Parts: sequence; C-alpha cells; structure tokens
Amino acid sequence: MSDELPARIRRGYALGGVASGVYGTVPSLLLMPYLTEELGVGALLAGLVVFAPKAWDFVCNPLAGRVSDRVRRHDRRRPFLLVAGPLMGVGLAFVFTGPSTPFLLALAWVLVANLAAATAYAFFQVPYLAMSAEVTGDYGVRTQMMAWRVGVVTSAIAVSGVVAPWLATTAGGYRAMGVLSGLVVVGGSLAVWWCTRGAPVVRAEAAGGGLRDQLRVVLGDVHARPLVAALVLQAAGTSMLLAAVAYAARVLLGDAATGSYLFGAFVVPGVLSAPLWAWVGRRHGKRGGYVIATAVLGCGLVAMVGVWTGSLAWCLVWAAVTGAGYAGIQVFPLAMLPDVAAHDARTTGRNRIGLFSGVWAGCELLGFALGPGLLGVVLALGGYEGGQDSYGTAARLAVLAGTSVVPAALVLLSLLAIRAYRLDDALRTPSPVESATAS
Repeated sequence: MSDELPARIRRGYALGGVASGVYGTVPSLLLMPYLTEELGVGALLAGLVVFAPKAWDFVCNPLAGRVSDRVRRHDRRRPFLLVAGPLMGVGLAFVFTGPSTPFLLALAWVLVANLAAATAYAFFQVPYLAMSAEVTGDYGVRTQMMAWRVGVVTSAIAVSGVVAPWLATTAGGYRAMGVLSGLVVVGGSLAVWWCTRGAPVVRAEAAGGGLRDQLRVVLGDVHARPLVAALVLQAAGTSMLLAAVAYAARVLLGDAATGSYLFGAFVVPGVLSAPLWAWVGRRHGKRGGYVIATAVLGCGLVAMVGVWTGSLAWCLVWAAVTGAGYAGIQVFPLAMLPDVAAHDARTTGRNRIGLFSGVWAGCELLGFALGPGLLGVVLALGGYEGGQDSYGTAARLAVLAGTSVVPAALVLLSLLAIRAYRLDDALRTPSPVESATAS
C-alpha cells in the first residue's frame, strides 16, 4: 500500500538539489582552470589540490552518516541542512576569493577553503540523502522524489554551468562568480530546510560504527556493492569530462567562450529528459533504466572522440546526447539506494540508511576526486602548460583523452557492475504471498 506524503515535501525535498548541484558543478568546471590559468599552478599539482579535499570526504561522509544517525529529534536530519548548507556556500565562495600572490599562500588558501567546503558538504549531503528513505517507505514515491530532485539538480547544473564560466571569463571574474555561487548554495539549502518542515520519519535508525565497520556493512551487501562500484566509475568519468570542458574549448576548438555553449548543450537535454527517464524506469525498472542511461552516456562519449576536431555544431549535438545519458545516471542510482537500505532494514531488523548514505556519498566524492586527479595526470603527461596561445600535438591529444577517451572507458566499464545488481528484479516481482492476496 502506497503511503501518503504531502506534495510540498515530495517537491520541496528536491530543492536541496540547488545547493548540491551548484556546489558540485562550479568547482568541477572551474577549479582546475582557476588553478592552472589564473594562479599558474602546474596541471599535476592542480589535480592533487582538487583531489585532496574530495578524498577527505571519503572519510568524512561516513562520519556524517554516523553523527546524523544518532540524532533523536523529531525532525532528525533537517538541522544539518540548516547549518551545514550555508557553511558549504560560504566555503565555496572563499575558494575563489583568496589572494593570487604569493604563490604558496594562494595555493594554501584554495586548499583550506576547499577542504572546509567539502566537510560542510558531507554534513549536508549525507543527511539529505538519508531523508529520502526515512520520509517514505514506498518504492514508487522514492522514484518520484528522485525524479523531482534530478530535475532540480540538472536545472541548477545547467544554469550554473553556463553562467559561472561566463562570469569567470568575461563579466566579474572568478571572485564575483564565487560569491554569487556561494549565495545560491546558501539559498538552496535554506529552501529545502524550510519546505521539508513537518516531514514524517517512518522508521527509526540505529547509529553506525566507525569507517571500517561502515565499509564492511555496505560493501559486504550483495546489492549495494555493484551500485557503489558503478557509482565510483561513473563519478570519475563524468567529473573528468566536466573538468576538461574548459580545456577542450580552449585547446581543441580554439575559443574559451565555447565552453559555456558546450556545457549548456550537455545539461539542457538533461533537464528535458528527466520525465523521460522516469517513464523508462516505470517501463523497464530501475536497473534496466540505469543500463540504458549508462549506454547512452558511454556511446555519446565515444562519439565525442571523433567530433572534437570537427565543427562546433557536431560537438553540441553529441554533447546533448551525452547530457541526456548523464541525467539518467543521476535518476536511477539515487532511487535504488533507498531500496537497498530498505531491504537491509527488512533482513537485519536495523534501519541503517544514514550509514548507507554516508558510504554512498563518500564513494561518490572519491570518484569525483579521481576524475580531476586523472585529468591532471593526463595533461601533465601531454606536457600541457596553462596560459599558452598555441598547443602542440601531445597537449591536444592529452585534452582529447581527458575529455572523451578515458571518461568513455570508465563509464562503459561500469556496465559490468550494474549487470550484477539483482534487487530490482525481486522488488518488481510480487512474492507468492502477495500474488495470492491480490487474487
């Protein structure tokens, strides 16, 4: 029987996607170029600076899940949205508003500010994800909530992905871009806190143990393990792609301004295709939809290998195909995570959604850290140096590999992990007792 959840909460929950979407997009697109082009940091060192705070969140996110699990207030996760969300926005603004000289001070400022923002993100994102399983126990309602969330996230990604590069390169510079982005993150986190007031908690939850215990529980779950593997591979591939867009526009297309067009072509189809992916999920199940979305994304990335040296128009077309696939891989795993946690609760008698969400978000951020880190390595191998007027063949091939070849390989490899997920088949097939009752 489907539980009733007010539309205000179902849709208001999605507003948290404004904060997470902007926070995830702006550094992914602009932090590497800010370091290499604005501060003169080498590609390899820049990749390490981007990697370190996100890798820290691999440890911090399970901690956030454990801390939020221990809360016994009636509103449970919402206080974290109120406090950590605004701190995340302030930290994001600080990343791009520090000094540019001397070199070591500028580098340390970015690293510390990024680390602080990443910590705040952990304490926002983990409770936020956990809410989706605690406010409803219904399979269909969770899918609907995630579809709304993905629509908001992709809209936030679309707007910030177009506006932020424009501000950084033409209008107010990186400082103005950072301040505006931070303010949007603060507003989104306060909006989801306000709109989810009165949200029910349909199950109580026991707190998790330490990081090692949490990893053992989640990675030892036969249903969670393939999802986590796919998540890390896809996060690494897509974050590498996003970090490389600015370089592809400058080096392969010869015009840095085209980066905004490429990103717009990538995310706008994502906004428009969110209802389509919800329909695909209803027709083929979450696992089937996830496979289809991953295949679309992977094929788009493969095709991009051949069009980067062609016309901008073809790049925009295949960017749109890639973006549609990217939207799909946002919908399905986030709708499958609560199913895994709910199954764990039924089989163990313990509700550990915070634990699952913490490990999930930590692994996702580990993948997001690996992407720019890999890009830094690839660019360094190609001898890329920022601020040049022209680039040699090795640098161009390195940018091409970082934009298309390596991300495509990572995404297509994730299909092997998704095929191992079996819980969705069981959830979509009524048990003999349910079938007999229905008849």
